[in-house]
Amino acid sequence: MAGGWGQRRALGRRFRWLWGAFAVSSYGTALGFGAFPLIAILVLHSGPTQVAALAAAGRAVGAVVAVPLGPWVEFRRKRPVMIATDLIRFAAMMSIPVAFALGILTFTQLLLVSILVAAANIAFRSASGAYLKTLLPPEDLLVANSRFESTTWTSTVVGPPLGGAAMALFGPVTTVIADAVSYLLSALGIRAIGGSEPHPERPKTPRLRASDLLDGWRFILADRTQRALFLNTLSVSGLIMATEPLLAVLLLGHLGYAPWQYGLVFAAPCIGGLLGSRIARPLVERFGQHRVLITSGVLRACWPLGLAFVPSGVLGMVLIGVLQFGLVTCIGVFNPLQATHRLQHTAPDRVARTLSAWSISTSASIAALTALWGVLAAMTTPRFAIGAAGALLLATPLLLPRRAKESPTVVAPREDAAEAATGGSTR
Repeated sequence: MAGGWGQRRALGRRFRWLWGAFAVSSYGTALGFGAFPLIAILVLHSGPTQVAALAAAGRAVGAVVAVPLGPWVEFRRKRPVMIATDLIRFAAMMSIPVAFALGILTFTQLLLVSILVAAANIAFRSASGAYLKTLLPPEDLLVANSRFESTTWTSTVVGPPLGGAAMALFGPVTTVIADAVSYLLSALGIRAIGGSEPHPERPKTPRLRASDLLDGWRFILADRTQRALFLNTLSVSGLIMATEPLLAVLLLGHLGYAPWQYGLVFAAPCIGGLLGSRIARPLVERFGQHRVLITSGVLRACWPLGLAFVPSGVLGMVLIGVLQFGLVTCIGVFNPLQATHRLQHTAPDRVARTLSAWSISTSASIAALTALWGVLAAMTTPRFAIGAAGALLLATPLLLPRRAKESPTVVAPREDAAEAATGGSTR
C-alpha cells in the first residue's frame, strides 16, 4: 500500500478519466466565476435587488426542482446520467452567449439558466458520488476525494483571476462560453471511461411515490453520525456563504478596495485548500479518521469571525489573507474526510438519494441564510452581520459527532469489477 506524503496511489485508467472530466469542469466553472452577476449588472443594468435574487433564487428553486431527481438517479445507471446532466448544462450555458449575440438576452433567461444549472449540478453530484463508490474499493475513496478536493482548490486559485482578465479583455460572456465548453469536454471524458455498468435493481412499484422523495433525508436522519455531520454542514456552509456578498459590499464599497485587491485576497489563500487536501490522508494515517475529521471541523469554525474586524489598506489585505488561508486549509482537510465517511457509511442502493438530499439541503440553506443575512445587514451594517455569522459559527462544532462510528463490513468486489476499477494497474 502506498502511504505518506510523497507517494501517489494508482487508482486506474477509469478513475483518471473521471478525475480529468472533473478537472476540466472545475476549471471552466472557476473561469466563469461571477459572470452571471456581471452580466446582470453590465449588460442588463440590473439593480442590487435583482442581483441578490439571481444568486438566491437560482439555488433555492434549483434545489426544489432537484427533489425528485435523487430517487430517479438511484435506479438508473450513473454514467449516462452524468453525461446527460453535463450536456444539459452545456446547452443551458451556451444559450446565454447566443441570446446576447442576437440581442435578446433578458434577466429572466439568466434566472432560468441559473435554476436549471443548479438542479443539474445536484443530479450530477448525486450520480458521480454513487458511481465513485462502485468504481473504487473503500480503501481508495479518501485518496480519490482528496484529489477531487485538491483540483477544486487549484482551479479556485487559478480560475477567477484568469476569468477576470478575460472578462476585462473580451467581456463577461466570454467566460460563460468557456464554462459551457468545459461541460461538453467533461461529458466526453466521462464517456471515454468505458466499461460496463450494471442496471440498478428497480423498486417493485412502477412509479415514483411521494414518500420516495423523502428517502434521502430519512437515511441521513436515522443515522446518528450522518445526522450530526449533515446539520453541521448545513450551518457552516450557510453561514460562510451568507457573508460572501456582504464582504463584497464591505471591502469594495465601505473600505475602498480595488476589484483586483478583492479578487487577490480571496483567490491566493485558496492554496491552503490544496495544502489541506494533500495532508488529509497522511494525517488520517497518523491520528485516525475521526480525530482528524473533528479537529478540522472545529478549527474551520474559528476563522471567519476575524473578518468583521478587517481594516482598510495593506493591513486589511494581510489579515484577510491569513484568515482565509486558515479557513480554506481546514476546509481542505475536512471536506474529503466528510465525503469519504459519507460514502463508506451509506448502503450502495442509497447513495444517490442520500447525496441528492445532502446537496438539496445545502443549496436551500445557503439561499435562505444569504437572504436572511442580507436583511440583517440592511437593518444594521455589513460588518455587524459578518460578525454575527462568525459568532454563530463558533457554536457549530457542537453539532459534530463526538464518537467514531465503526466502518461497515465491506463486501469484496467481484474480480472483474476490481480489475475494471484499477485499469489493470498494480497498487
